[in-house]
Amino acid sequence: MDFWSKEPPLPPSRGRISTAIAEYLRSTGPPPDDGTIADASPFGEDWQLGLYLCYELHYRGFAGVDAAREWDPDLLKARAALERPFLKALRHQATRHERAAEALDDLLVEPVDGIGVTHYLQDDGELWQLREYAAQRSLYHLKEADPHAWVLPRLWGRAKAGMAAVEFDEFGGGRADRVHARLFADLMADLGLDTTYGRYLDPAGAEALAVVNLMSLFGLHRALRGALVGHFATVEITSSPGSRRLAQAMRRTGAGPAAEHFYDEHVEADAVHEQVVRREVVAGLLEEEPHLDGDVAFGVDATNYVEDRLAERLLGAWQAGESSLRTPV
Repeated sequence: MDFWSKEPPLPPSRGRISTAIAEYLRSTGPPPDDGTIADASPFGEDWQLGLYLCYELHYRGFAGVDAAREWDPDLLKARAALERPFLKALRHQATRHERAAEALDDLLVEPVDGIGVTHYLQDDGELWQLREYAAQRSLYHLKEADPHAWVLPRLWGRAKAGMAAVEFDEFGGGRADRVHARLFADLMADLGLDTTYGRYLDPAGAEALAVVNLMSLFGLHRALRGALVGHFATVEITSSPGSRRLAQAMRRTGAGPAAEHFYDEHVEADAVHEQVVRREVVAGLLEEEPHLDGDVAFGVDATNYVEDRLAERLLGAWQAGESSLRTPV
């Protein structure tokens, strides 16, 4: 099995919420009720895994789980009960900007003395830390661009055309071997990681799950289309400099040609995508729907917030000489 395998197995549960959802997916128990959800934290391991299990039904699903569960009304009710507090917490804790232009402008400013994950990996990262980084990020990169594609039927004009142009590149320009998710699987192979889709769901922490859950949340709700465009813009605008640093980290540690190539590809591609996203996707959307300005800004802020939480987990563990994963790889 590898990246192209369609249905991963259900992962081990992390608490009452994820256990109840997994048992319901197996048809061995009821979905979680409000009492089960009430005592948990929206950013905790159990909550985020529960959301991930619900969302994955809209991607490849799970082995042995009936595909009809994707639109099961009882499961959708439970998912909504998880989404509402998560979204409320994000709006309360992440919001920093009221307007999209201000939020996007701030993305272009990098501190002179960077202290983020990519700076650390470029300067001091060891091969085992790059492997952990790839394992955590595989939850995102092996479905890269998929949730963004959900916004296409919700856009029109310049925004739709610009979005489709960037997505075409993300999906390999019509070539299966150039799909960015495929390139990341090749990177994983260079690092000696298992490329099976969903393999590192259990070792990854709540912070990595939240990064993926955020884009699934935005992508599955038409009402959050502005936030998804903000998420998309954040990814494309910040990717190029970070990818340059990661490419250098891969070269310095001898990670391998495919590992280097993935980030080299993003340095060039995302530098172009940045301009298309700002001038066509965001500008086109706000020209047609100016009332979504604040939603785009929120999408930027929420993306930065969950990424910062993941960075804190990674750097906190590595600087202490510890693994960032729940279980070793």
